[in-house]
Amino acid sequence: MHAGAFNGTQPHAMNEDAHSSRRSQHAVETAGWHLVERVPLARSHETAGDVIARLPGHAYDYAGAVFLADEGRRLLGVIPLPTLLKASPSQPVVELSESAHAVHAGMDQEHIASHAIRHSMPAVPVTDAHGVLLGVVPPMVLLEVLRHEHVEDIHRLAGIKRETAHARAAIEAPPTRGARDRLPWLLIGLAGSGVATFVVASFERALQSRMAIAFFIPGIVYLADAIGTQTEAIAVRGLSLSHAPLGRLMLGELRTGLLIGSTLGLLSFPAVWLAYDDVRLAISVSLSLLAAGAVATTVGLLLPWLLARSGRDPAFGSGPIATIIQYVLSLLIYFGIASLLLL
Repeated sequence: MHAGAFNGTQPHAMNEDAHSSRRSQHAVETAGWHLVERVPLARSHETAGDVIARLPGHAYDYAGAVFLADEGRRLLGVIPLPTLLKASPSQPVVELSESAHAVHAGMDQEHIASHAIRHSMPAVPVTDAHGVLLGVVPPMVLLEVLRHEHVEDIHRLAGIKRETAHARAAIEAPPTRGARDRLPWLLIGLAGSGVATFVVASFERALQSRMAIAFFIPGIVYLADAIGTQTEAIAVRGLSLSHAPLGRLMLGELRTGLLIGSTLGLLSFPAVWLAYDDVRLAISVSLSLLAAGAVATTVGLLLPWLLARSGRDPAFGSGPIATIIQYVLSLLIYFGIASLLLL
């Protein structure tokens, strides 16, 4: 094998049929689906001058690095092109080689992009189960994947069920398509709203005896949802990048929620007390904000994690479903505390 094309022969333009045939061997949106095959190769016994001399005249799909491989095409390392060009012509290429950080052909595209960021790689080599180099996921594909996942997550945060050509330009979509993409999760939210109505109705006696309790429902519900939304936005992408155990992440978010909730509670306590001259009402509102903050951050992390564990994109854990869960829980917390302290 020499530093020419991937198959060791003079490279030529890959026709569309060959490209489609290679793609059909791999699942959609995986490393094998996205890889390009024509990349420069080198052998361990060669020098930098040997490799550089053979680079011109080849139609590579990606030439930002030279890939060190043995006779069986098993990947041994990667030599970035700037490193190769500044090396002495007599320097062995094995001395220039860096760790390849290759991925397997079946890896999902989102994890490939995360892998590239984590290892500061402009392109990601792809190997089979035996370590044989299949090709490289090039920089432009990584950018396209990152954009695709970013747009998809924004739509799912908004409750749009999938990303399509219409979803990427949702504002231009026909009304029927827009409604079809958004309604499924909103219907779940509608059912949750019925549960929330039942919760409020269950505390009718408390509302009748102390009407002031009702004044703080919008504020507590809003703040709980806002805290949860912040956590969801962080968790949706953080779960794909972080390798920390769930317990540590949950503990960190719980502490964050308690800190946020206690801050909001301390700020609201004197305002409620002065406005309504009722210290127990002020305590109820403050404790509710404290508890709702802790619960909101926990739900905001746990729901995306559960969906990720089930094989679904964690972005589905955000939006209407998480909102209605936090809405119901914050009502239960507030009415429960108010009933204990005020009745």
